Amino acid sequence: MWCIRWSLNSVTKSFALFLAGAAIVSSQCLAQDRPLDFTGFVQGHTAVRAVSPDCSPGTECEVLAGELRAEIKVDKTSSSGRFGFAGRADMIRDLTFGATVGQVRELYGDITFKKASIRIGRQIVTWGVGDLLFINDTFPKNFNAFFTGEPVEYLKDGSDAIKINIYPGNWSIEMIAAHFGCDTTPEARRFVLPSFPANESIEFQHPDGYGSDIELSARLSRTIGRWETAAYASRTHYHSPDFLPDKNSVVAVYPRLNAYGFSLTGPLAKGVLNLESGYYDSAQNRNGKNPFLENSQVRILIGHNRQIWKDGNFGVQFYGERIQNYDNYQTGLPAGFPLRPRFRQVVTTRFTQQLRNQTLTFSVFSFWGLSEHDRYLIPSVRYAFTDALWGEFGANIFAGDRRGIFGFLDDNKNTYLTIRYNF
Repeated sequence: MWCIRWSLNSVTKSFALFLAGAAIVSSQCLAQDRPLDFTGFVQGHTAVRAVSPDCSPGTECEVLAGELRAEIKVDKTSSSGRFGFAGRADMIRDLTFGATVGQVRELYGDITFKKASIRIGRQIVTWGVGDLLFINDTFPKNFNAFFTGEPVEYLKDGSDAIKINIYPGNWSIEMIAAHFGCDTTPEARRFVLPSFPANESIEFQHPDGYGSDIELSARLSRTIGRWETAAYASRTHYHSPDFLPDKNSVVAVYPRLNAYGFSLTGPLAKGVLNLESGYYDSAQNRNGKNPFLENSQVRILIGHNRQIWKDGNFGVQFYGERIQNYDNYQTGLPAGFPLRPRFRQVVTTRFTQQLRNQTLTFSVFSFWGLSEHDRYLIPSVRYAFTDALWGEFGANIFAGDRRGIFGFLDDNKNTYLTIRYNF
């Protein structure tokens, strides 16, 4: 794992933040003798490689993921609704590598006022209007889980943060101060990653090397007629690492990033139109001359989703990234390194059909790399046996030019199976 998210230090920070809010919350709630609300689930999940590639030593060639997971969620709210707290903790038995780990996914306290609210602790934040495409959502994600078919909720990781919401008139203002948390990117022990530097030669530099690891984000939103609008600004870092050559090794860094954008959602042509755009200001490479650091970019997304017949929906999105100062990037790129396209373009489609009183769901999500000539297909079928028990079978199919993001993972096609019982 390229980022050890659940270190003791991280948990300590989250717990300290949580205690600050929960101390007040608990005294209010417990004084009213209101019981805690416990829910949870047990889950089995496995992902098996569908091809037989040449695996490097230390890479699991057959079973990408095999785990048993138990999650407990607890929450409590005062009778007035002003105070509350919640937590979600997972215990995971990794059958592939024989390890047992604990994971605190959420742990926060809430205080609500007439026109404001405060949430303190570990929390999952999702911004933007894209379907599995993110522009103004600069919060940590877990692609390791996503590419092995775990439920989509595990694509997002928690942030140790303080979030303040203010509601002046018809506006909504959301402000977040969070500790840096990097993306969980594909592990070399699970995924075949061709032409990638060996793990032992990589030195990871925490963002403290570039200044503070406190990230600040703000969102201003308002509904105008039937349209939902929002503007975003973040002082953050790139959450996936860039790799800098350093003599006989490689240094992985998380460069500073300033992100600004907007989104718009509303009804159009018997469906829903989504528009989103953002400017990524790469603060450490504004002139674009360092080809190993992310260059500044303009990112856009246009999407439309509609019901095509009873319980059948179809959605399509166009996503683009345009590199700024491309000539400087091209000039500085050493011979032999692959050249990124000036304007990367991706189209996605999602088809969903529900049957048998919506207990049976067929779904196909697809990414099509127009500029990199690669693709990623995610077909799945889910069946709810009862209100508490469901199962899902699906596949992650990567293909195309190996210079593209999805083609790079071509040796990691897999089928997966998830069974979950809720209690």
